[in-house]
Amino acid sequence: MPAGSLLHWAIIALVVALVAAVLGFGGIAGAAAGIAKILFYVFLVIFVIVLIMNFMGRGRGV
Repeated sequence: MPAGSLLHWAIIALVVALVAAVLGFGGIAGAAAGIAKILFYVFLVIFVIVLIMNFMGRGRGV
């Protein structure tokens, strides 16, 4: 799955959480915020892995 697609779903989850919070739907806002948190940590792990792979690739003279 392309990273852009994951980012798209994270933004949708954030918008849903914000709309639900404004409308006062606590349960829906909490669930959407939970999904956004999970996606944030997934992106953070992917970023760190790509960063490490980038530095390792530069060390080989590629």
